Amino acid sequence: MLTRNSLSLLLWVLFDGGLLTPLPPHLQQTLATEPRENVLHLPGQPSHFQRVKRGWVWNQFFVLEEYMGSEPQYVGKLHSDLDKGEGTVKYTLSGDGAGTVFTIDETTGDIHAIRSLDREEKPFYTLRAQAVDIETRKPLEPESEFIIKVQDINDNEPKFLDGPYVASVPEMSPVGVIRTALPNMDREVKEQYQVLIQAKDMGGQLGGLAGTTIVNITLTDVNDNPPRFPKSIFHLKVPESSPIGSAIGRIRAVDPDFGQNAEIEYNIVPGDGGNLFDIVTDEDTQEGVIKLKKPLDFETKKAYTFKVEASNLHLDHRFHSAGPFKDTATVKISVLDVEEPPVFSKPLYTMDVYEDTPVGTIIGAVTAQDLDVGSSAVRYFIDWKSDVDSHFTIDGTEGTIATNELLDRESTAQYNFSIMARKVSNTLLTSKVNILINVLDVNEFPPEIAVPYETSVCENAKPGQIIQIVSAADRDLSPAGQQFSFRLSPEAAIKPNFTIRDFRNNTAGIETRRNGYSRRQQELYFLPVVIEDSSYPVQSSTNTMTIRVCRCDSDGTILSCNVEAIFLPVGLSTGALIAILLCIVILLVIVVLYVALRRQKKKDTLMTSKEDIRDNVIHYDDEGGGEEDTQAFDIGALRNPKAIEDNKIRRDIKPESLCLPRQRPSVEDNTDIRDFIHQRLQENDVDPTAPPYDSLATYAYEGNGSVADSLSSIDSLTTEADQDYDYLTDWGPRFKVLADMFGEEESYNPDKVT
Repeated sequence: MLTRNSLSLLLWVLFDGGLLTPLPPHLQQTLATEPRENVLHLPGQPSHFQRVKRGWVWNQFFVLEEYMGSEPQYVGKLHSDLDKGEGTVKYTLSGDGAGTVFTIDETTGDIHAIRSLDREEKPFYTLRAQAVDIETRKPLEPESEFIIKVQDINDNEPKFLDGPYVASVPEMSPVGVIRTALPNMDREVKEQYQVLIQAKDMGGQLGGLAGTTIVNITLTDVNDNPPRFPKSIFHLKVPESSPIGSAIGRIRAVDPDFGQNAEIEYNIVPGDGGNLFDIVTDEDTQEGVIKLKKPLDFETKKAYTFKVEASNLHLDHRFHSAGPFKDTATVKISVLDVEEPPVFSKPLYTMDVYEDTPVGTIIGAVTAQDLDVGSSAVRYFIDWKSDVDSHFTIDGTEGTIATNELLDRESTAQYNFSIMARKVSNTLLTSKVNILINVLDVNEFPPEIAVPYETSVCENAKPGQIIQIVSAADRDLSPAGQQFSFRLSPEAAIKPNFTIRDFRNNTAGIETRRNGYSRRQQELYFLPVVIEDSSYPVQSSTNTMTIRVCRCDSDGTILSCNVEAIFLPVGLSTGALIAILLCIVILLVIVVLYVALRRQKKKDTLMTSKEDIRDNVIHYDDEGGGEEDTQAFDIGALRNPKAIEDNKIRRDIKPESLCLPRQRPSVEDNTDIRDFIHQRLQENDVDPTAPPYDSLATYAYEGNGSVADSLSSIDSLTTEADQDYDYLTDWGPRFKVLADMFGEEESYNPDKVT
């Protein structure tokens, strides 16, 4: 394949798709000796009976590349049919390379190349020619376009464009696929070879030119080697506590191939322990990773032995005859003993207990054992994190579970908590199990009417009509087949207006027993219904149903059940009823306004009488709130109205900012007590700081004509010795005690007083 590709590359360099054609030697001689034959006739008006001679293809000239002559290379000639050879026509040249590469003789129309051309740089040139009248400078005919092609000569040696080339050859390829000095190549021996290839040009004017390149040949790998285990037996040690799915060991088979040809697949040969272990291939290292499928138990089995097979994942059919591409090794696994926590006999314990079971009743037990070689005792306790209410207790040694509180199924129907078992020899090793306790129902609640019913009966009802269907509900957990029975209470069964018909499907109907009912006589009927269940013990309840009598039409459709409708005449319209209600409301408003005005007038009269304080006695029935209560009563009526108007300072509380010294006028001797009291009253009226506060100061004058004269101590003598109490003996026996007390001290004996 490499030889064929190199030959194609060489031919492509030598021949450019037919565009380059070899130029024979006689053509060059013809161009040199007969230049007039290469003529390009410009289109014009040819003369009659004149033959147009064409030496080349129309509008195309050819010129050799790399021309080495001393004179400019002749290309061709332009000629117009209007040129009679009289020198009246001028030829012009324009376009690609005009004047720089090609020139034209203005008189004869000969075209020459004035410099050497290289086809590899530019293969052709496009130019335009025109014949012009030499005198008028006007074109004799339209401008014509033609092409000058550069003809190739063999002046370059062949070259490899992208060398060095890299080729791949499968190893172990037979002789004839590629010509090489080695009949069989093995990639495991040598991966890469270098080959020198030469391309030679055997023809051309310049002789044979040659080109060389280096080809690197890389051998690609094939799967020609089977995997091999470095040893026949692998020993592994695994703790019994290893989790399921964990990697417990690695084994490896060696394959000298590369890439996907070295990919290995591992499988466990069916046999001892094959169902406990699994093996997968590590894609990065091509090792066999042994994983655990089921838990190990040292106490049950201490060792396992099985075989592992390694084979190539990608097989090459060309090498099947070389033998089986797989290998087998033995794996021996030793289970290591690990101290483990206790093991419960069940993964989940389910127990049942009736509600209201006495506290301390045992409802079940759990069991856990230490399966290690040195068996240890086990202790039990409840995981309080999941049982905050502590409804149950457990015996730490026996594992029995008992109730710790009274249970109510209607509150909690199921309990779910955890019990932990701990080894006595190692308290850090614990295990946990879930406990599910179902609280069974006890028939403790009687059945009741399911929903409140609004039952009504028409006034024109007939006996035997069912006016209401009722059903019952029980707060207890009703067992399958629970039946409720309905009946009237014994006191209602005597001359009943209604009765109960039990349908035997946990429903009943209220049935009428009278021929018509009257709302005027009785609007409401109360029907006691007894409902009884079929559980043990039997529970029953009496439910009172209210039945309202309503006015209905002939079809039994209720028209009205309102109370006021009973007293309205039949046929009264809604508008009339609204007018009557409005009149009643207006009358009520008038009455309320009249009562309010009377009460206001009476209040004004009372206030007017209170302002006159000359001979009024003010009486308060309410109890004051102390010194802080300043709104309990109006104390202004106890004050002098003139003083209140002159001084607006409150006297029911002690002022804080105003503390003026009290200046009392001197009292003259022999002043009448009446004048003295009047003076003190005026003094207290105008003095805002005068005590008492929240109290009433009373001044009285006993008047004249007393037998004992004045009892006041104002005019009393300075000392008690100056007093004369002998007149007390003249007052009679009622004052005898006073006369003895204030008489001579030696004559008074308290022990003799009776």
